[in-house]
Order: sequence, then structure tokens, then C-alpha cells
Amino acid sequence: NKRSLAINFRDPRGLDLIREMAGTADVLVENFKPGVMSEMDMDWPVLAAKNPRLVFASITGFGTTGPYGEWPGVDQIAQGMSGLMSVTGEPGRGPMRVGTALADLSSGLFAAMGILVALHERERSGRGQWVQTSLLQAQIFMLDFQAARYLIKGEVAGQEGNNHPTGAGTGMFKTVDGYINIAASGDSLWEHFCKATGAADLLTEPNFANAALRTKNRTQLNARLAEVMLTKTNDEWVALMDKAGVPCGPINTIDKVFADPQVKHLGIVRPVDHPQYGPQKVVGQPIHLSRYPQPEKLGHTPGAGEHTDAVLKSLGYDDAAIAGLRAKRAV
Repeated sequence: NKRSLAINFRDPRGLDLIREMAGTADVLVENFKPGVMSEMDMDWPVLAAKNPRLVFASITGFGTTGPYGEWPGVDQIAQGMSGLMSVTGEPGRGPMRVGTALADLSSGLFAAMGILVALHERERSGRGQWVQTSLLQAQIFMLDFQAARYLIKGEVAGQEGNNHPTGAGTGMFKTVDGYINIAASGDSLWEHFCKATGAADLLTEPNFANAALRTKNRTQLNARLAEVMLTKTNDEWVALMDKAGVPCGPINTIDKVFADPQVKHLGIVRPVDHPQYGPQKVVGQPIHLSRYPQPEKLGHTPGAGEHTDAVLKSLGYDDAAIAGLRAKRAV
């Protein structure tokens, strides 16, 4: 449901237009290399002086200052520098990137959170502020307990493949018709799992007597679990684990994700009518608000500059002024 206004940043009139819009805007988000906004005379001090209520958000690769402050930000570079790739993949296979642009996505989410905090604080102070995050900071934050292991205990985590880094009984296993994730860590879940799978003999195996021993003897344990899991289909295991209260789920390909009954129930796939491509489906927002339901249909992703005239008219520009800007290629 966005609108697209296309402005020529190389034209002084285009920059003036952006400054004009920033003068009344609630939020401005930019992700240029540090220094670019200053070169265009549109950095935080300049725009905040004209609009003290502006929330100015910057997403950079590595921060706005420091030895890497001027480096361009690329998702895979941040994944590597943050340590994420060193804990992703199978042991001995070398570092592995995550299958989505996790650093890009998480930094955008953290910027959005910072913007919301700043808007909320503005209700008290009446003033905006500069919100900053970076791909590197966001991805380090996303290391979660792997970072805590090092900071608290000095443990440098390595690759564990599909094994849980700190708990045995959790991992991916092949079934008759696919693959499944099982999370049977902890003594209680382990007991439920063994009884539900008909492998109660594992409960009396000395090498698996407690969580610490199961982790120590993980290779032997996984070999035994692999034999057990190959006896039934994904659906059969999901039904059994659900009844036993053991967390589990199939490993879905993308097509199976969108065919899943729970995914359909959540309604995250939304219809869009595109003027050029016709009916489309897109992934909707993963958030539901009780007093502000999502619209039945979303507006299509706009083409570059599709709403330029409409936005400019809302700012008070008449047809002649807009035609002048277009003639000078400012928009």
C-alpha cells in the first residue's frame, strides 16, 4: 500500500523537493553510505533544524563512524563478519550463509522498532531524534545465545549442522517420505519421545541417562534416532509427537509451506491486483492488530514514480509546476 514518488537526486530542484517534504514528515529513512546525506545537505542536523519533530532513521552497513564507517553494506559481508556464517552449516564443510538476506531484514526490523520508540517518545518530548542501526550490529544481536556463550563463558561456537548447538535429542531426521525436526531436549521431553516412538529401551541406555550424557554421546544417539525415525512417514510422526507433547514439524519446501493448512489459516498470503501483471499473491504482514485489521486486498507494488503527480499535488503543486519539474527532469 505504498506510493512511489521518483525524484532526481542529481538535480538541485529534486533535492529541494525532498527537503520540503522532510519539513513536514514524521519519519525519514535512508540507507546511503555514511556521508552521502551530508554531501546533499540533507543530514540529521540540517533536517532536524527545519523540522524538530522529524524522526530520522539511518541503516548503514557498519555504523556511521569508526574504521569501517565508510564501507558499503552488503548482507553476505555482514553475515560473515558477524560470525553468523561460522556457526551455520555442517562441521568441516566451511562457513555457510543463511538462505535469506538475514542481515538486511533484521536491520530493517530494528530500524522500524527504533522509529516506533522515537515516535512514542516524541509524544512526551515533542522532539524527534536520529535512529541508527547497521547490518553488522543487527546480525551480532541475532547471534543470540551463541554470542552469550562467548561473552559469558568464553566458548567459541562452531558449526553443528542440524544439531542443536547445546542440546541433544533436537535435530533433523529422515523419515520414510521426507525430513522432520524433533525437539526432545530435556529429561521430560526425552522420556515422552522415547515412549511415543516405541524406543523405550533408550531410556535405560547408560550413555543416554541424562542430558549431559546425551550431548556427550550425540553421534551415537543420532545414529540410533535415525534408525527409529526411518520407520514412519512425516505425517505419522507429527501425529504421534503431537499426542505425546513433543515439539516437531516437517521440513517443508517452499511450495509445501504455502500448501500447509496452518499457513492458509493464518492468511499470510494476500491477493493483489496488478495493472500490468494481473492477479498476484504476495506475503502479507505477520502482525495482527485487534482494532486495526489488515485490508482484504493490498494495493499493488507501485512502479517507480507511479504516484509522483498525486503526491506533488497533495503538497500543493499545480499541474504547471509539476510539468515544469518534469521538463527539467527533477522528477
